[in-house]
Amino acid sequence: MSGPRRIPRVLSIAGTDPTGGAGIHADLKTIAALGGYGMAVITALVAQNTTGVREVHVPPPAFLRAQLDAVGEDVGIDAVKLGMLHSAPLIEVVGDWLAGREVGPVVLDPVMVATSGDRLLDREAEAALRRLCARADLVTPNLPELAVLAGEPVAREWDAAVDQAARVARDLGATVLLKGGHLAGAACPDALVAATGVIARVDSPRVETTNTHGTGCSLSSAMATLRASGRDWPVALERAKSWLGGAIAAGAALEVGRGNGPVDHLHELRGEGPRASARPHAAAPAQTPAETPAQGETPTVGGAGAWTAAAWDAVAQTRARVDGCAFVRGLREGDLPADRFAWYLAQDAVYLGEYARVLARTSALAPDAADQAFWARSAASAVAVEAELHRSRIGSASPAPAPATRAYTDHLHATSVRGSYAELAAALLPCFWLYADLGERLAAANHPGHAYRDWLTTYADPGFAASTRAAIGAVERAAAAAGPAERERMGGAFLRSMELELAFFEAPLDPTGASRRAAGGVREPAAWRA
Repeated sequence: MSGPRRIPRVLSIAGTDPTGGAGIHADLKTIAALGGYGMAVITALVAQNTTGVREVHVPPPAFLRAQLDAVGEDVGIDAVKLGMLHSAPLIEVVGDWLAGREVGPVVLDPVMVATSGDRLLDREAEAALRRLCARADLVTPNLPELAVLAGEPVAREWDAAVDQAARVARDLGATVLLKGGHLAGAACPDALVAATGVIARVDSPRVETTNTHGTGCSLSSAMATLRASGRDWPVALERAKSWLGGAIAAGAALEVGRGNGPVDHLHELRGEGPRASARPHAAAPAQTPAETPAQGETPTVGGAGAWTAAAWDAVAQTRARVDGCAFVRGLREGDLPADRFAWYLAQDAVYLGEYARVLARTSALAPDAADQAFWARSAASAVAVEAELHRSRIGSASPAPAPATRAYTDHLHATSVRGSYAELAAALLPCFWLYADLGERLAAANHPGHAYRDWLTTYADPGFAASTRAAIGAVERAAAAAGPAERERMGGAFLRSMELELAFFEAPLDPTGASRRAAGGVREPAAWRA
C-alpha cells in the first residue's frame, strides 16, 4: 500500500453466511458503508442462519490459494481482514500468501469460540492461528477467544481483561483490540492494548438487543477499512464504535431471522425525503408542512430558548470572526477566487459524507419519534447534497480530507461515540444555525450579476431557516432534559463545533497547511451549568 486512499481496497478472507449477517457478507457491507471497495476470498461455505450453524464445507487448500492469487495478481490491496480460517492447512496457505506481498494493514478476527462456548478449532489449528497472528497488525478477539490465545481462563473483570490482552499483545507482537461486550454492566468499553498496556479506550452504552449477529466480523472489517483510509488506530476505533453502535441499535428494524438477528450495516444511509438543493456545507433537511414558513414570511432563524440563546451569545466573537474572514468577505463581494471556492466545495463534499453518518447516529439516539424523524431527514438530505455537489460542481473526483475537514469530522464522530444524544445534537447545531444566520446577511449582498448568485440564494433558503428552527428546538428540549454535567458537555461540544466552522472557512485561503483554529473570545454561560 503506497499510502492512505480515499476509497481503500479491502480484502476479506473469511467464511460465508447465507442470511447475510456475518462472515464475508457482513464484511462487504461494512467495507462499503465506511467508504471502501470490498473483495472476498472464501475459506468456508457455511450452512447457517440466525439460530445456528448446520454444516460447513471447506474448499481444498489449493483452491483457497488460487482465489488469493487471482485477486493479488490483478488488484492492489490496501488492507486485509482475516476471519474464519477453519483448519491448519488453510491457515498456513493464508500465512504463506501474506508473506509474499505488500497488502497494507492486516486485521485478524480469530474465530475460535462459538457463541455456545464450544471451541471451533482443533489444537493444531489453534497453534497455526497463533503463528498467523504474528503477521497481523491488529488482532480482535472476544473475551473467550482472548483467553484461548492467552492459554488462561476467561477474564471476568475489565482490569483482568486488560492485563490478559497486554500479555497476548507481547506474545503475539501485535496490537490487541480488547472488546468488553461479554462483560456485565451497562457500559461496553473497547480498548487498543499493546504489550505496555492500553493505548486508547472508547466507551459506549450497551444496546439492549438480540441483534448482535456478526458484530465481531463487522468491527474487524471496519477497523481494516478505516485504517486503510488514513486514520490511526485510536481514531479508527472511535469511528468504528460509533458506526457499529448505530448499526446494532437499528438492527431490529430489519426483521431478519428468528434467532440473534443481524445489525443494520447501512443504517447511516437510510432515510426518506425529497432530494435537497445543493447547499455549501449545510444540508437542508426535507420539510414537513408545519416546519415551512408561511408565504411571504421573512426567513429568520429565531426560536431559541434559554439554553440555546445562551450558547449563541457565548460564541458572538467567533461568529464575528466568521463574518469578517477573507473567504466570507470574498463570497459576499463576489471577488472570491474561483479556485479557492472550488477547493472549498470539494472539501465540503468530503465533510457532508461524514456529517450524514453522524446525523443518522443522532436519529438513532433521539428520545422520541418526532426528533428521530427530523434527524433522519437531515441525514438523507446531506447525502443528496453531497451527490449534487459532486455531480454539478466538482465532478466525480473527491480529495482526501484537509486538516480542517478531518478535525471537524473527527470531533463529530468522537462526540457520537460518547453516546449522549444531547451532546451530539449540540455539536451538530452550529452547522445549521451559523449557516442560516450567515445566509440572511449574504442575501442582502446578492444581485443578478453576482459571481456566486446561486450560492448566496441557497444560503438564504427559507426552508433551511425552518429546519434550523427545528434543530434549535430539538437541542433546547435536550438541554431541558439533561442534568448539569451533561449540559456542560453540550456547551463544550457546541463551542468546539463553532470553532471548527471558523477553521473550515479559513482553510480555503491556506489549503496546503493546517488551518488556524478559532480560539478564545468565548465565555461559559451560567445557563449551561444550571
